[in-house]
Amino acid sequence: MENQKITGLQNIFSSRLDTLSHILDVAESHFTDDVESLLQLRIAPDMLPFSTQIAFVCNQPRNFALWCLGQSASNLNPNVVSLVETRGHISSTKELLATINVDDSKLSELNRLELGQGLYAELSGHSYVDDFLMPNFYFHITTAYNILRMAGAPIGKRDFMMHLVPSLKHQSNT
Repeated sequence: MENQKITGLQNIFSSRLDTLSHILDVAESHFTDDVESLLQLRIAPDMLPFSTQIAFVCNQPRNFALWCLGQSASNLNPNVVSLVETRGHISSTKELLATINVDDSKLSELNRLELGQGLYAELSGHSYVDDFLMPNFYFHITTAYNILRMAGAPIGKRDFMMHLVPSLKHQSNT
């Protein structure tokens, strides 16, 4: 049973959810007096708030896992009311990801993606991952990061790219 691609996707989703958890930690320690006010921050008036961005970040790997498990998509409630709830979403999503046990042939199957208002798309698993899940996942995690940066959280690119930290090496002068 070949599952190298599925395992790779699990690792990407899980490590980036760790990144999201990390930037939440930094924000919590920086905004100790009014940390819950972060939940309603947004970049622009017509964009969804930080709390909803967290739910949407989690929806991508969550629905990927559900699809791999042969279950229907099930989005999280976008009206997140506390940082405890955001952490619960991240944790439960990581736990669900860990339950995936399918081989890479799953990515050749068609996935009917319900888009609302009677619209849907039928995509191969590869297209579902490459053209829908990953762009949406990175859009919402980047938006959450940018909201925290805009609010003054002391985070930078190293925080966003922390999945690479274990691979860092120091070039010595010897």
